[in-house]
Amino acid sequence: MIRVLFFLLVVFALGLGFSWLADRPGDMVMTLGGYQYQVSLMVAAVAVVAAVAAVMIAWWLVRSIWNSPYAIARHFRVRRRDRGYQALSTGMIAAGAGDGALARRKSKEAAKLISSDQEPLIHLLDAQAALLEGDHESARKKFEAMLDDPEMRLLGLRGLYLEAERLGDRNAARHYAGRAAAAAPQLGWAAESTMEELVARGDFDAALKIADAQKGTLERAAYDRRRAVLLTAKAGALADTAPDAARAAALEANRLQPHFAPAALLAAGALFRQNDVRRGSKILEASWRAEPHPDVADLYIRARPGDAALDRLGRARKLQEMKKNHPESSLAVARAALDAHDFATARSEAEAAIRMDRREGAYLLLADIEEAETGDEGKVRQLLAKAVKAPQDPAWIADGVVSEKWAPASPVTGRIDAFEWRAPAERLGRLIESEEEEAVPVLPSPVPPVVAPSVVASPATQEATDKKPAAEAEPEGREEARPPVAADAPTPAYAEAEAAEAVPQRLPDDPGVEPEDDEAEQPAGRFRLF
Repeated sequence: MIRVLFFLLVVFALGLGFSWLADRPGDMVMTLGGYQYQVSLMVAAVAVVAAVAAVMIAWWLVRSIWNSPYAIARHFRVRRRDRGYQALSTGMIAAGAGDGALARRKSKEAAKLISSDQEPLIHLLDAQAALLEGDHESARKKFEAMLDDPEMRLLGLRGLYLEAERLGDRNAARHYAGRAAAAAPQLGWAAESTMEELVARGDFDAALKIADAQKGTLERAAYDRRRAVLLTAKAGALADTAPDAARAAALEANRLQPHFAPAALLAAGALFRQNDVRRGSKILEASWRAEPHPDVADLYIRARPGDAALDRLGRARKLQEMKKNHPESSLAVARAALDAHDFATARSEAEAAIRMDRREGAYLLLADIEEAETGDEGKVRQLLAKAVKAPQDPAWIADGVVSEKWAPASPVTGRIDAFEWRAPAERLGRLIESEEEEAVPVLPSPVPPVVAPSVVASPATQEATDKKPAAEAEPEGREEARPPVAADAPTPAYAEAEAAEAVPQRLPDDPGVEPEDDEAEQPAGRFRLF
């Protein structure tokens, strides 16, 4: 575009010049070899322009002829290079698609057309083709050869890292990742693996340095979360040995992530130990408003060790006001009310929590309330049976591992910030199965007919009965005596009990589980312990 504008500008200037000469007539006289030549000014100007153009064209022709061998060679060289890059591009696409045969064929073709020193991607295509063919040893040698080239060193380390991960050699993988992170800390895979190793060793300061090096490559939210997790882990490790450093780390972690419960617990705990109850309570209140957590409620309620049970109940009610209609709020009030022996409040709040979220801990708390208030073992056992069927309480879970306490990394994979506060998923299936079982009605067992004895038992018959062998004797546990029955007497109760022995019932003094509605309709039978 610039050349076109320049050409138009030159043509415009020539036209303007010739127009200026046309408006000013004149003659040009030139004496050469005793002869005098006279022409008009316009003809002289045209002759000068034509001479300059002829010289330029002649110079271009001479230069083109002189450079023609080089131009021809360059043409073929460029054509060869284009074919090589086309083969390289096709090979890389084939390697990405998993076509090992085509990738190997294009790798050889590209190596013939392009020098490997000129284009390092040929080494990568060769290594990818070896991996697709299953020749991991050859691919590993290719990646090791890349370490000598500064441009390919990171690529070689990445390939060696993946090969070590495939073989399960975590130490070697972290070694290659550490070398890559030292050279380029902005690489996510290298920094992640190196931080996992440092966290496993407890070197949280070095892990924080790597996280800071990634500040420009990560989003602000992801960077704050990663730094808050590492600072929380550091605060937990220094809580006993360096309380001041732990307090500073916990407060910074809470500043970055105010809703992160582990950071809030550590920061508030450090402040409580320094008798700064007001500031620590504000931290816990902010975390509670975002996401209620039972540990936050417990620490908040017991912030002042000298408080009475009623004072702790008041603090629990304050939490409930902050997060109404939430099961954790009701459970916190129920626990505090149980400690204060306010059984009516404790029972109502526990039942409200069950209505909002049926879970194991709520039934267990209700069983504790029942035992403390009435001591009714039957109801306690009934509640415990419901707790077994109910979903488990939320816990810290990472890669299928349930932990009582939060940890910065997964114990299975070492992944940082892997723990989540949620209910174990495997208990949900049990809940569904239990609900399906409760929906199926239980049919009553058929009662066989009972034939009453026709004669009155005589002393001889009684004596013969007493001399029965042990194998035919009455089973143990049946302690009541059988009175003689007349022929015309109605069917005795113990005969009906023997006939309905297949339908187990509860003895009057057995504190067992209360029968369900469908079980209450079954015919009465013999009571026995299970």
